[in-house]
Amino acid sequence: MRRLTPAPARVFLLSPARCDGVRMMMLRRAAASFPLALELRSAAGATLGDVFTFTSGLYFRGKITYARAFGPSWVITPGAGLVEPDRRITPSELDAWARVRVDLEDRRYRRPLERDARALSGRFPEAEVVLLGSIASDKYVDLLLDIFDERLLFPVDFVGRGDMSRGGLLLRSARAGTELSYGPVRGAVRHGPRPPRLPRLQPRPLPERRGVRAAKIVSASKIKRMTDLE
Repeated sequence: MRRLTPAPARVFLLSPARCDGVRMMMLRRAAASFPLALELRSAAGATLGDVFTFTSGLYFRGKITYARAFGPSWVITPGAGLVEPDRRITPSELDAWARVRVDLEDRRYRRPLERDARALSGRFPEAEVVLLGSIASDKYVDLLLDIFDERLLFPVDFVGRGDMSRGGLLLRSARAGTELSYGPVRGAVRHGPRPPRLPRLQPRPLPERRGVRAAKIVSASKIKRMTDLE
């Protein structure tokens, strides 16, 4: 973990992406020739943030954009504990992670996560720890509560939203420079009614190219089927 001076008032933990899903298989394919796949296979590797964003799409892009806007962050990973999103990883690491279940019953996942969470708690004993992930998940919440207790917070507007809605909410907040409101995970209602649909995100303008058709709009349900979400 990198050293931060002065100690931050708030740090962010990002929930993981699957390392054995369809999109990760696309990225790890030996014949893949798109830029991120080539970067991943290079000697330096690719950043964890870029890899998980490709795998999980809008949701992880929202999480990492938001965290970078408001404080230091670490990503929960299968088998390597808490990893900085800018750390470069290699195909061999992804292969190893793909063999680990994101399940607290799997010691290969639990032990590194517990080790790094305790180290983070010791380094920043006064910092709030904001979980950007589902508080209804038993894949990490109980362990993090045992370590951070009342310091473990989450965006209260997450309750009732699906993954794509959360991603859009985080992107809007980051673009506006407005941090969301947080509440303690302990004692929180982990399931709630679905909130009103967010207004559509305005896409960033693309340069016009003669003779190129406009891209088709892909439905949110189809996008979710194409992503690898934990």
